[in-house]
Amino acid sequence: MTRGLLVAGTTSDAGKSLVTAGICRWLAREGVRVAPFKAQNMSNNSMVCPDGAEIGRAQWVQALACGVTPEAAMNPVLLKPGSDRRSHVVLMGRPWGELQAGEWATGRRALAGAAFEAFRDLASRHDVVIAEGAGSPAEINLRAGDYVNLGLARAVDLPVVVVGDIDRGGVLAAFYGTLGILDPADQACLKAWIVNKFRGDLGLLEPGLRMLEERTGGRPVLGVVPYLQDVWLDSEDALAISGWRHAGSAAARPVTDEPLRVAVVRFPRVSNATDVDALAIEPGVQVEVTADPAVVAAADLAVLPGSRATLSDLAWARERGLDRAVVARAEAGRPVLGICGGYQMLAEQIVDRAGVEAGSPAEVAGLGLLPTRVTFQTHKHLGTPTGQWHGHRVRGYLIHHGVSERTDQPRSERYAETTPFLDGWHRGSVWGTTWHGAFENDGFRRGFLQVVAERARPAWRPDPGAPAFAEQRTAMLDRLADAIADHLDTRALKELIGL
Repeated sequence: MTRGLLVAGTTSDAGKSLVTAGICRWLAREGVRVAPFKAQNMSNNSMVCPDGAEIGRAQWVQALACGVTPEAAMNPVLLKPGSDRRSHVVLMGRPWGELQAGEWATGRRALAGAAFEAFRDLASRHDVVIAEGAGSPAEINLRAGDYVNLGLARAVDLPVVVVGDIDRGGVLAAFYGTLGILDPADQACLKAWIVNKFRGDLGLLEPGLRMLEERTGGRPVLGVVPYLQDVWLDSEDALAISGWRHAGSAAARPVTDEPLRVAVVRFPRVSNATDVDALAIEPGVQVEVTADPAVVAAADLAVLPGSRATLSDLAWARERGLDRAVVARAEAGRPVLGICGGYQMLAEQIVDRAGVEAGSPAEVAGLGLLPTRVTFQTHKHLGTPTGQWHGHRVRGYLIHHGVSERTDQPRSERYAETTPFLDGWHRGSVWGTTWHGAFENDGFRRGFLQVVAERARPAWRPDPGAPAFAEQRTAMLDRLADAIADHLDTRALKELIGL
C-alpha cells in the first residue's frame, strides 16, 4: 500500500485544506519527508512555483508546511473557471486548453492518467504523500470520471479519512450518509472520521461519536479539531475571501484609534484574492470585501483585485455603478489600486481580438484612469519577478494574458504625471500593477499604506514592530500542526498512513 492518506470532506469548505496542511506540518516536524497533493483543483487562487509552473494556492501553502519546494506534480490539474460552464485547464503547471461543462466526463478521463503519474512520481521521492480531495466523495453523479477522491484512492491504494464541519451542523448525519451512499468497493476505502471546527462541550458530543463508530462498521473518529479562530490560510475558493476580512482586527490592536479602511471589490470571477490577505492582517487596517458602491466610495483605499474574466467583471461593475464610484474617487484624489485584472480595468482600452475571454467583445473601453492600453494574448505570462519601490525590495508573481502598454496621449491633463509602479503605473491617486503577492513584502506594504494614509487619513501610522507576514503564516501552520498533535489520535493516524 502507498504510504499516504487522502483527506476527503463531507462538503466543500469542510476544512480539507487546513487539515491537510496541519497533517503535513505535523509530519514534517516529526522528521518525515512529506509532500502534498491534489489531483484536480478548481480555483482561481493560484501561485507560480520557482520553475514557473502554476498550481493551486492551497497546495503551494501545503508545500511550505512540508518544508519542500512547490512543484507542478503537487497539483497536476488546475481548473480556472472563466464562467459557470467553462474552465481554463492548467496541466502540470502549463496552459492546456479549455473545457466546457458538457466535456467534463471525457476531459477528466483524459487528465486522470497525468494526475496518477504525478502522484506516483511524488511518492517515489518522498516518504509520505498527503492528498487532499475535492468537494465530497459522495458526489456519485461524478464518480465515473472521478480521479481526485475515491477514483484516486483506488488507483493508488490510499486510505481515506473524511473531515466534517460540525460548525455547520448535521455532521454525524453527513458522515453516515457519505458512507451509506457509496458502493461497497468505495466504502472499503473509507477508514476514519475527523470532526472539524468544534466549539462547545466535548462531553455532549462524545456519545454521538461512539454511536457513529458503531453504525459505520467500527470506523473510528480520530479526533475533534477545535474551531481555530485566527487561521485563515490561503483558500482555493475565491468565495471564501470574506473569511479573512476581519483578520486584521485579530492580529493586533490598531496603532491609531481610527483604522485605515480598505474596500476590496468582490468581482464574480475574482482571482488571487489572497493578494489582500497581507493588508487584512496589518494592525490598524480594516478590510471589507464588497459589491456596494457606497462602501467603495467611503473607504480610504479602494482595491480592484485580480479577475479570471476581466471584461465580464468590468461589465458587472458597470451594471452596479461601481465604475462611477471608482472614477469619482480618482477625480477627487482619493486612492485607488488595481492588481492584475483590476489594473487592466483602469486602462483606457482593453482589446481581446485573440478571444482569450470567449464571448466577450473584442474591444472595450476601460475606466480610463491610467494611460494604458491592454491587449490580451493567447500566451499566458507566468513568472516570479523582483524589483524595488521607494527603496523597498519587492518580490511577486505573474499570471496574466493581458499586456499593458503606455499610450502616447494621456486621457486628460487634469491627472498628475505618470510614474512607474512595479511593472505598472502610478498617476495621481491611482496605482496599478500585474504583480500578485507584492503586499506580502512587509516594507513595501507598510510604505504603500503610509502613502495612502497621507492622502486619506494622515494620523494613521504603520506599526514597525508588527510580526512579518511570512512569520504569521509560519505561526499559523504551526498552530494547525499543534491542533493535529493535540486533538487527533496521532498513533492511529500514523498507522493509517503506513508509518
